[in-house]
Amino acid sequence: MLVNLNEVLLPAKKNKYAVGLFNAVNLELARGIIQGAEETGSPVIMGTAEVLLPYGPLEELSYFLVPMAKKAKVPVVIHYDHGLTFEKCVKALELGFSSVMYDCSTDTYEENIRKVKELTYIAHQFGATVEAELGHVGDNDNSAEGDSFLVNPGDFYTDPQQAKEYVEETKIDALAIAVGTAHGAYKFKPKLDFERISTISNTIDIPLVLHGGSGLSDEDFKKSIERGISKVNIFTDINEAAAIGAKCAFDDGKKCVTDMIPYEVEMIKQSVINKMKLFNSIGNIY
Repeated sequence: MLVNLNEVLLPAKKNKYAVGLFNAVNLELARGIIQGAEETGSPVIMGTAEVLLPYGPLEELSYFLVPMAKKAKVPVVIHYDHGLTFEKCVKALELGFSSVMYDCSTDTYEENIRKVKELTYIAHQFGATVEAELGHVGDNDNSAEGDSFLVNPGDFYTDPQQAKEYVEETKIDALAIAVGTAHGAYKFKPKLDFERISTISNTIDIPLVLHGGSGLSDEDFKKSIERGISKVNIFTDINEAAAIGAKCAFDDGKKCVTDMIPYEVEMIKQSVINKMKLFNSIGNIY
């Protein structure tokens, strides 16, 4: 069933588990994500990001992502992540996406509030939810999700009191916070500011989001969720799982794309299920 963020994240926040966002830029990724959610009875968030549109155009993705969510046996949010332009965010809403993340984190604080507040008002008229980012989550080298490499990420961490004011002003539904993660594959183990997660969680009422989840340790995930994270973004892990599936098919003597598809979907599904177990979202359908 197609739902918005509030329908899966508010229960997650209350019961101390997290729901994964898994980006799907093609049908194989979408099938693996949905199959993983249905087999485990887990709510799931599926979508794409503005920087991923060269790999899967927004309108074309909507043709199968939205119908798949509507037909799914579990709650599925179709989410437009890291929307960088107002026009693309509105387009996603018009195409049936049930949630958008408007990323104005590189703007001034005042401009971030102004732009996100405007979009939040519009999205709520669609019955959709809005996620925004305060502070800034950068990118590792060769990240598929952007090219914002931060020399000193700590300079861009989210301030708890500013977060409270930001949420009150914008009326957003979920807040992505900067606490030491980055998009893409990590070369070195990240150091997360768990105390900051706890402080922000105790300061604001809406669910918190952790971007740059691929590559974190199991302990990092568990501790982040215990401290107040309700949504975790994953792409690199399932993107790599699809490639491993294709290689396994090739190693098995499969030479055609159609022969590789089942391998890819299975590897994606298993990667998704592993994360759902880790996030403790399995069986949490309300």
